[in-house]
Amino acid sequence: MADRNDPDDRDRPPAQEGNAVKQEQQQQLAVTQNEAQQQRDSAQLSHAAEEEDAAGNAHGAEPRPETEPEHGRYDADEYYYERPDTASSVGVPSSFSIGLSIDNDSDADSALGDVERPSSSVSATSSIYHFVEEHGRTYHRYKEGKYFMPNDIPEQERLDLQHAIATRLFGKLALAPLQNPRRVLDIGTGTGIWAVEFATAHPESDVLGTDLSPIQPDYVPPNCRFEIDDAEDEWVFSRPFDFIHARFMCGSFGDFPKVFRSCYDNLNPGGWVEFQDYYVKMQCVDNSLAGTALEKWNTMLLDGVSKMGKSGLAAAKFKSQMEGAGFVDVVEKKFALPGNPWAKGREEKVLGTMQMTNILDGLHGISISVFTKMHGWSVEKVELFLVDVRKDLKDRNIHFYYVVMSVFGRKPE
Repeated sequence: MADRNDPDDRDRPPAQEGNAVKQEQQQQLAVTQNEAQQQRDSAQLSHAAEEEDAAGNAHGAEPRPETEPEHGRYDADEYYYERPDTASSVGVPSSFSIGLSIDNDSDADSALGDVERPSSSVSATSSIYHFVEEHGRTYHRYKEGKYFMPNDIPEQERLDLQHAIATRLFGKLALAPLQNPRRVLDIGTGTGIWAVEFATAHPESDVLGTDLSPIQPDYVPPNCRFEIDDAEDEWVFSRPFDFIHARFMCGSFGDFPKVFRSCYDNLNPGGWVEFQDYYVKMQCVDNSLAGTALEKWNTMLLDGVSKMGKSGLAAAKFKSQMEGAGFVDVVEKKFALPGNPWAKGREEKVLGTMQMTNILDGLHGISISVFTKMHGWSVEKVELFLVDVRKDLKDRNIHFYYVVMSVFGRKPE
């Protein structure tokens, strides 16, 4: 990995060259009609939310802050849970209170306000990087095949939606106790939205985002830049960082201990590392997930990703792996994220709707390579199976949720 600001690091290709027009990619790519329909179906909007808030919020749930949370509002203990029937040997605890309860109100959608997916106001990056095309999607050319997800416009929009989910769930861009970090690295930056927002919020910081795909914006704050890189390669930065961040990388890396060692070696003493990720195995508050197409899909997805040498359960080991790399004061926080709007409370429904949209919009991209290459399914068989999976995703009688984790630690002084 290289820092373009340093004279010895000029061989790395920048991620911003040319002026690509996003419409050009859109003309080459198309979301299937089924996914487009699901996207429309998933937008559950109602003006009744304002009336409910004015009446004192019938469910007694206050909206979570979108910036800094009030004291205790996002404490891990509030959402931390363990359940004997969903525990995994890799580290999800065996009993805990998730802070979610089932909403049996048939008019529950009235608790929702406008749920808008985030949109970028800047253009996509240069089209001089010719992406790999397969199954009607495009994929990264650099280190071709290493990451199974597409990088086209629909996926970029979904990545920005994931960013909105994470910042709403956590209440801030990072949970580590940072103190004016001067040099910041965002691993697997994706569309660069986190890096851009962090650079905007911290003008004193120099923020570098790296990724396999050059899909970041051309127009960014002067203290933000991007490079094409693979964090599992040897790191060759000439200067250390004060904060290293990564989010939703469980399908990207096969060797997290190696990545954590690289983070440790490239941090200043006292610097922080923070990894945020899904524990991809779906959890459920009752038995409503059992026997569904959704459960089968989740199980087969985890199995297929494992065959690729990755793990959807990697986040459960982050804490011990960070400690093994030498980090101290390592903190692990867990949050419960409803999979659709089944849970009581306005904020829970907003988050549930956002997460449902996230999975629906990404279902084809998440599934197509894994199921065809790792399970030997035909494209037609995958598409037919996903019809039932989509139905389950929108079924509020299936009370499933994800555990989303933030793990951060400090390099000793």
